[in-house]
Amino acid sequence: MCVCAPLLLAGSGCKRSEYVSPAAAVAAARQNTRQMDADRQQMELVPPPSKNLYLAVRSLSEWNNPFLTIQDDLLTLHILQPDPISASMGQGTLLRPTSARRRDLTIRLSDLPDALTSLPENNWPYGRVIAIEEQHGISAANRPVMRRNLEATVKMLTELGIVVDEWNDNGSSNTMR
Repeated sequence: MCVCAPLLLAGSGCKRSEYVSPAAAVAAARQNTRQMDADRQQMELVPPPSKNLYLAVRSLSEWNNPFLTIQDDLLTLHILQPDPISASMGQGTLLRPTSARRRDLTIRLSDLPDALTSLPENNWPYGRVIAIEEQHGISAANRPVMRRNLEATVKMLTELGIVVDEWNDNGSSNTMR
């Protein structure tokens, strides 16, 4: 039960803050570290990135690996499912449209490791590299929040051992590690 001064009760109500013991904080940090290690090991099943493949891509519409659009509070994970037919004849035409294989998932940053590790290896034709871009048309007021989300996303991807290929508004990329 929360005990507050009588004057505070009348005006603003009683607020309860949760206490986390140092031992519980250390245990949670260890659990997070173990989970990140497991996610990193899962991502190591995907081959290392092939620069000669992904640096040749000139627009995100041609990008075949997963890519992220960073928003101020969420991420959109864009996935291109592999073409089940190996023959190149008819690929990308009306009978086999690329857009039919695209999936867009809106996720929280905390769900990103699970989303990426759940993708099969054939979703990564360029290897362990992911393209990211900022949401277009963001207001100046939301720009700092989006930038922090972008930095947190890059940090998490780097911890997972994934190379980040950042795309800007003019369609050029900037690979970072």
